[in-house]
Amino acid sequence: MIFDPVSNAFPAELNPFKSISIPRPIGWISTVNREGVHNVAPFSQVMNLTFDPPYIAVGINEPIKRKDTCVNIEETGEFVYNVATYDLRKQVDITSLDYAPDEDEFEIAGLTKVPAVKIKPCLIGESPISMECVYHSTVRIPGNTYGTFDLIIARVVMIHIKDEFLMDNGKIDVLKIRPLCRLGYHDYSSIESIFEMKQTPKTKGFDGLSGTVLNGQEREGGF
Repeated sequence: MIFDPVSNAFPAELNPFKSISIPRPIGWISTVNREGVHNVAPFSQVMNLTFDPPYIAVGINEPIKRKDTCVNIEETGEFVYNVATYDLRKQVDITSLDYAPDEDEFEIAGLTKVPAVKIKPCLIGESPISMECVYHSTVRIPGNTYGTFDLIIARVVMIHIKDEFLMDNGKIDVLKIRPLCRLGYHDYSSIESIFEMKQTPKTKGFDGLSGTVLNGQEREGGF
């Protein structure tokens, strides 16, 4: 198969593009608007950008009007990134629907509001991991016939990890969490297997540990 994505004329019933960069983690984003109404919505175009200091990016398609999540983040400057899991997949699906700005998705999906430490939006109590984030900027990309795409960049200012999801060595127990992942089409997956592959050291003292800075020196390769 070969096709030109600019023309959008792909030789199949469904466009395969979103099934190529997979699996994509689902960021379950909680915000609050100026009137104090809480909002929850899942987004699969998310990633961490760097870790010293930690920044993340959340991509939001705006097909008709700007989504409440994007408006709330830009107006208040804050949001919480909550990890979506396989066990919470039904609640994730409920919060993916379109609701009015004055409707509270926490209440609609039966989720627990947990106060954050540094910001106003609440953590999702059922999520095993949550990150409090402060807004940095938006990159707005124009679309063809599907509105615009907003790339929200934010700094992580507080991380919450439930103790039951930490192993004795301090690592996150990913298999116990079973993070929910987005594939293409209407397909999803969750992490059920892990293997370790350390990079070959290039310098003395390089131990390949993940994402830790010690005395100004990164202890991991770039990817």
